[in-house]
Amino acid sequence: MELESVVAPWLQVIRDQVPGVELFDAHTHLGENDPDGMRQSPDELTAGLRFAGARGCFVFPMHEPDGYPPANDFVIDVAADSDGLLVPFCRVKPGEDAITEAERALARGARGIKLHPRAERFALDHPDIPRLFALAHERTLPILIHAGRGIPALGEHVLRWAGQYPNTRVILAHAAVSDLSWIWRACAELPNVLFDTAWWISQDLLTLFALVPPAQILFASDAPYGLTAVSAAAQLRLALQAGLTPEQVALIASGQSLQIASRGPLAVAGPAIGERERASHLLLDRVANFLQVGALLEFRTGDGSEMVALAELACDVPEEIDDAPIFAAIRGLLSAYATIRAAAPQSRASRALLQLAASVAMSPDLPVPAAAA
Repeated sequence: MELESVVAPWLQVIRDQVPGVELFDAHTHLGENDPDGMRQSPDELTAGLRFAGARGCFVFPMHEPDGYPPANDFVIDVAADSDGLLVPFCRVKPGEDAITEAERALARGARGIKLHPRAERFALDHPDIPRLFALAHERTLPILIHAGRGIPALGEHVLRWAGQYPNTRVILAHAAVSDLSWIWRACAELPNVLFDTAWWISQDLLTLFALVPPAQILFASDAPYGLTAVSAAAQLRLALQAGLTPEQVALIASGQSLQIASRGPLAVAGPAIGERERASHLLLDRVANFLQVGALLEFRTGDGSEMVALAELACDVPEEIDDAPIFAAIRGLLSAYATIRAAAPQSRASRALLQLAASVAMSPDLPVPAAAA
């Protein structure tokens, strides 16, 4: 079974709901040396973008324990040969000639800066950080910062530097889950603070889409940890479920990232829509919870089969209930997951299908493909 045949109908749902939508992936990597064992080659990245029909992506090195200059040069050179598909960022480590390396890489063609406080073990009060922000401010460039798992809160420093250097486009990766509980309220006053959607927990993404102004949200997959096509099908469903308009979803999907890539003015799309009242879908929420735990276990241990089995059992509902087509569609995705995983147990595709299935459970107001139902 090919992933493309499984995902294409779900992407078509998004295209039907948001006519003319284009994709730009704001968070992707290249590299072969990350200690966590993940890898992605230029051919793999571009194939994923083509599969999704994406306009392009921001791309930067994966973790390189031996330093970043060669990795930065590799990303810049690959991007130069991509006909504009790849927009390269340099990655630097504060405390190790970060300013010098950033200036060198920007002179070679990098168009943004990536910082990873967890991998490189620094905090945003490091003295190199305001100097990097000042450099980005002078050139109206983005700085993308890991703001996911494995770090303490960093929002306080982000807001300080973003306010002091307003031309810097600060992108908090992974829905800023490290600080999302409060930073959504403060960021409305700082339109240059943006959030990417490179995260797999549907409840966090629904929170992001509801509480952060839509112009401050950028679609992202975290490839190779995610897949551009599957992430788009899953995440943009949740944006529509949260109540965003097609125009706002189109801006999230690519419009704002393209403005950032071109150093143009940031678009605006109104305030955050706020939390919508919705009836609890207890049976679907059970399925989503099992699937998200299963996806986490797949990634961390390689085996989420017990949780996936529980999700399958949770889909065994009476045929006459209103949401029966949604449960049937989820069962179809889990069948595809099982087939792909049996053929390739370590496949990223199978884990990505769990993410998509969980988002379907959390977006009952959106249509499912007719064949899937």
